[in-house]
Amino acid sequence: MNQIIWIIDLPQDLLRVRNLIPVTMRKNYILASCSIVLILVFQTPATKELLIGNSSYSSDRIAEAKSTSESSSNSSSSSQGSTANDILGIKKIYPTREGGREWYINMDDPRSDGIFFITSDANITRQVDGSWRVNNTNVRLNVDTPQNMAPWRDVEITGYAKVVDTVPIDGNSLANTDDFDLNWLARGGRHTSEVPCEGSALTAILDINGTVGWKKEIWFPGGYADERDRDKLVTDPLFNRWIGFKAIMYNTNNNTNVKMESYIDNRNTNYWVQVTNLTDAGNWYAKSPDSEFNSADCGRPKNYVITNGGSIVTFRSDNIVWDFKNLSVREIQAP
Repeated sequence: MNQIIWIIDLPQDLLRVRNLIPVTMRKNYILASCSIVLILVFQTPATKELLIGNSSYSSDRIAEAKSTSESSSNSSSSSQGSTANDILGIKKIYPTREGGREWYINMDDPRSDGIFFITSDANITRQVDGSWRVNNTNVRLNVDTPQNMAPWRDVEITGYAKVVDTVPIDGNSLANTDDFDLNWLARGGRHTSEVPCEGSALTAILDINGTVGWKKEIWFPGGYADERDRDKLVTDPLFNRWIGFKAIMYNTNNNTNVKMESYIDNRNTNYWVQVTNLTDAGNWYAKSPDSEFNSADCGRPKNYVITNGGSIVTFRSDNIVWDFKNLSVREIQAP
């Protein structure tokens, strides 16, 4: 007789649960009788996470759960990068490439390393738990490239955030968008009309309503493409709790395509689940009219694939008050 597996009371922290495939097993040759065996699968973090997601998000990309270190240090050095966790104790999805650059925030004094800077020199305030709070309509926490070093390209960008409040946008002349989100972005430099072609970016999005996705910007400000891989995945409110967010990008197909992935540590346990998986192979076009797009004279087509590196990696927010900790950027060994 067939055995039946029951799966009971699985939580849904993320909203990628679409199919639980019924499982049956052939005859049990060990049991002498033909009784029905009921196997109860109890909730564990591994069971919960591995059953979440599109089948294309393979389980070997899901990191093991380990406690997050609260240590603080900064680095812009090279590394062999073979260990499972970084120096902050946070799980690596991909290893640091041999000789690759790593940067870690100095949680005692973020601006002290000369690499980390905040656009418009916005104020940050130390919290009792050692994190830092920023309260501004447009926040840009930037990680620069030191002189005589190659710009950031194939990278894993990691940060932990706790959203505390939103910034009112009604009547606020600085709030030119109704977005309330966190964005980790790379593959560009300064975003200003003075050097529009420098303002390219691939941007991973985490909205405070739990929506994730990616944006592409070929030049600033007229080279935006429509958002891709957008989906609402986090069901629990983001307010007043820590959540980890990773953005990963690397070139593929002999540097002609770009792969983008993002991951979430939804419970601040260092257990990472992939939530987006996107490749730009030249079919992602800027949405501006031709006349506007070509006005910057960047010499790029409207479907330009951003395979180039960029001098600045940015942790960005719009219209929210939030705390941050354990920010890092690493040059990765692409698979």
